[in-house]
Amino acid sequence: MVVQDEKLSRIRDAVPPQGLFAEKDWLLSPDPFSIEKKFLAELDQLGHRLFVFQRACNQLYQLSVRGKQPAWVARYLDAGKPPKLIELSRRKEIRDDLPRVIRPDLVLTENGYIIAEIDSVPGGIGLTGWLNQTYSAFDKEIIGGADGMLDGFQSVLPDGGDIVVSQEAATYRPEMEWIAARLKERHRDLEWRVMAAENYEPQDDRAVYRFFELFDLPNIPNIDNTLRANAEGRITITPPIKPYLEEKMWFALFWMQPLREFWRRELGEKYFIKLQEVIPYSWLLDPTPLPQHAVIPRLEINDWREAAKLSQKDRDLLLKVSGFSPLGWGSRGIALGADLPHAQWEQRIEHALETFEQSPTILQRFHKGRLFEHRYWDIGGSAAPSDDGNKNAASPPKSSIELATGRVRPTGGQGTARSTELKTMKGRVRLCPYFFVEPDRVKLQGALATIVPADKKFLHGMRDAILAPSQVSDKA
Repeated sequence: MVVQDEKLSRIRDAVPPQGLFAEKDWLLSPDPFSIEKKFLAELDQLGHRLFVFQRACNQLYQLSVRGKQPAWVARYLDAGKPPKLIELSRRKEIRDDLPRVIRPDLVLTENGYIIAEIDSVPGGIGLTGWLNQTYSAFDKEIIGGADGMLDGFQSVLPDGGDIVVSQEAATYRPEMEWIAARLKERHRDLEWRVMAAENYEPQDDRAVYRFFELFDLPNIPNIDNTLRANAEGRITITPPIKPYLEEKMWFALFWMQPLREFWRRELGEKYFIKLQEVIPYSWLLDPTPLPQHAVIPRLEINDWREAAKLSQKDRDLLLKVSGFSPLGWGSRGIALGADLPHAQWEQRIEHALETFEQSPTILQRFHKGRLFEHRYWDIGGSAAPSDDGNKNAASPPKSSIELATGRVRPTGGQGTARSTELKTMKGRVRLCPYFFVEPDRVKLQGALATIVPADKKFLHGMRDAILAPSQVSDKA
């Protein structure tokens, strides 16, 4: 058994010199996040269900374009996008292309879990790979094992390739450099390169992993050369240049009654029912007037402006920018109605309706995460937020490690002595399983747990959050 101080030292020493995320830090824990074997079996099955779901999304859009499904489906999904990009996404050369990495954001609840969203261009691949390798030295049941994330990413670029990262996504460049270096160590005859999107020049027959959002294309000089090479079949790009697949509105389309039979047919009855259990009910804030006798399902209102008048108790609803916008990335374009003053909630609704044609917004049921207790190292005598959101000492906790340098964040002036203490945070969990789509299967290769203080409503990486790999146990 490795003593705790030695484990902390070994974890810190394992952080690569260039770090993993630029200018980001997190709290270190001695423990992986534990899940039960039954839940692990559910996660294994979820990967294939989401692959089938994304395949059905791809088909629905194309059928809508060809007039074999309602035209409004493609109209919604194309809203606000440049005609040239729409044309490119419809080319027959990439018609069947789908993302090779699927990462859902799962919120663990009292009754199981819900899928907050699916990220087609996910961060955290290298970080999760590093966490899995590092913690596998102490814990043998890490999901994916020491090399699962590396094996998974290699399946995406099996013969080497270029990982093209934009300035917008530069935070994640160090973790992709870590991935590329580890793969190169394993296969000296192949080459994985991390390249800046802004000056990238494609090479024929060279595979590209796209680490930039499609809304960012206007900020990437010479990107037309890369897009043209892909359209002409000279290079492959994954995730594919299909902005319609990267919209959050797919959850709203999933619940629409006119599309119900399509989903049942393409997903199969079993997958359709299973996904209904975990996809939160969502609506598109389309300002089109309804007939006087009609109501919006489950809200029983005739006009979205009536939603602005809901009481605070009835506003457990999330507003989310659907996509193709800087606000569609991370939590920047999300607002929880119950947390907003009435006037601000009303303004948000009005803005969503006014901008719908350029940047659609969805409304989604909010599901509160279940509380878990998880240990973390407190260096320097700080304290994690308590269950009621109050803090017992300095904020944020100072057990955080700088992802850019591997150094523990300082707590005082130079030369200040720091003690190390194990404490327990009560928090909510976002679990991000990483599924890699291989020719004959969809394989779970790792799961990143983000444990945030109990008073936080939006679950994402932050200075006072614990990031840990996941392990399977007989009893979580």
